[in-house]
Amino acid sequence: MTAPAVHLWRLLKWGRILARHGALQGIERDPNTPTAVKRLVRIARLGARVPPVPRYADALQAIGPAAIKLGQTLATRPDIVGDEAANDLLRLQDALPPLPYETIHAAMAKAFQRDPATLFESIDPVPVGAASIAQVHRAVTTDGRHVAVKVLRPGVEDDFTRAIDTYEWAAAQVEGLASGGELARLRPRLVIATFKRWTARELDFRREGASASELADAMTAEPDFVVPKIDWERTTGKVLTLEWIDGIKLSNRTALVAAGYDLPRLADTLVHAFLRQAITEGFFHADMHQGNLFALSGNRIAAIDFGIMGRIDRRARVWLAEILYGLITGNYKRVAEIHFEAGYVPAHHDVAEFATALRAVGEPMRGLAVKDMSIGMMLDSLFNITRDFDMRTQPHLLLLQKTMVMVEGVATSLNPDINLWDTAAPFVREWIRTELGPEAAVADRLITDLRTLSRIPELVRNIERHFPSPGGAPPEPPMRPIAVLGSGRSSAMRYVLVAVVSAGVSFAAAWLSFH
Repeated sequence: MTAPAVHLWRLLKWGRILARHGALQGIERDPNTPTAVKRLVRIARLGARVPPVPRYADALQAIGPAAIKLGQTLATRPDIVGDEAANDLLRLQDALPPLPYETIHAAMAKAFQRDPATLFESIDPVPVGAASIAQVHRAVTTDGRHVAVKVLRPGVEDDFTRAIDTYEWAAAQVEGLASGGELARLRPRLVIATFKRWTARELDFRREGASASELADAMTAEPDFVVPKIDWERTTGKVLTLEWIDGIKLSNRTALVAAGYDLPRLADTLVHAFLRQAITEGFFHADMHQGNLFALSGNRIAAIDFGIMGRIDRRARVWLAEILYGLITGNYKRVAEIHFEAGYVPAHHDVAEFATALRAVGEPMRGLAVKDMSIGMMLDSLFNITRDFDMRTQPHLLLLQKTMVMVEGVATSLNPDINLWDTAAPFVREWIRTELGPEAAVADRLITDLRTLSRIPELVRNIERHFPSPGGAPPEPPMRPIAVLGSGRSSAMRYVLVAVVSAGVSFAAAWLSFH
């Protein structure tokens, strides 16, 4: 078990880097930040030259791979880091200088437990991509197939293990200091637990390969959305080999136009593929930015990088479809009811008041021109009302929200006049009609009958509070017990502990200011 002093030392080093980039200003100014955390922030920036405009993305890139990935996670959480920081974190480029091919070759030999020459006829020593977790090389297999070989960077697992250990410790301290407050509602420990699960999947390439294979099976109904085949014979936990995708990145609009692609059709294909993944299948590619999407011949789209995937069960998909359709049609009362039924909004709040808050978000959008309407704008506005209604963090919905905004951004870059609402409405309407028609009618009748019996609804709610049904807000993962500094001690001992820690941190800060 890592000693608290080690965690503090790591946090101080990272804090110094953040301070030099002005990235601690928001924490220090936020009225919800615990006083003890503000004191540590002031110590961390002692002697640092703070720039007038914070550079959050640059700071996390300077810290290292785990911080880059954490920053990409926090970019989806403007409710925690604020709009300014979230927008800046979107600049994070998951790229590092490439490692020498000799290092990569040795890593492959170790992973395969044999010479890579027995599996590949040739491997291009110049990488086609070098990210924080892995490096990708083009290769030709011994049976003549062109493939991409993704190799885990040596040592990256240890870096992530150390960093996440400290993230968990720090989140527990912050949550302990903010018991019952705004930070407790945002559940920093759950944020880190979710991040830990995501990175565990990204660091095991067999799981990434399995995700790609599962998605390919799910997308047979969307032939224009291509998932590369996995070469399982040449895949291990640290090496992933998959079909080479020879296309044009969707980020290269000029090349797409020059090649004669139908950009509006590509945009529609992307939106329909995402809706099928999220609503019909409940399993979706959660990192569909432009760099991971390629245009193929015949106006098809191929996706790569299956490290981050989202999953929502059928009941949650029903709620999602109804929420989307309710917002599309302006049925805010039904959307509000769904939030209460799913447990997203605590029962002590008023459904009608929540419906009014939703109307305040949705109605201004309905008067805009089609090209100016945005699901991203609406979801950002929805984040702003979560605090008023004590809505607790739902990681599965946050991942979905991030992906929806990402897909809309890519689709809009291809076709500025596309509107995700208009494109989604027929798909969602048909899914609800096909999947929920008879079932929804029976459910509505049951609800109507139950409401005539005054005590049964309250009884049902009490049962559900103690025994929540599956779907919607899933059970929280078990949290590793972490001791909070000063907990369970007498007041005198707590003061002594704080004094010792403060003195140590002050000394370290002074030492760092000269190095």
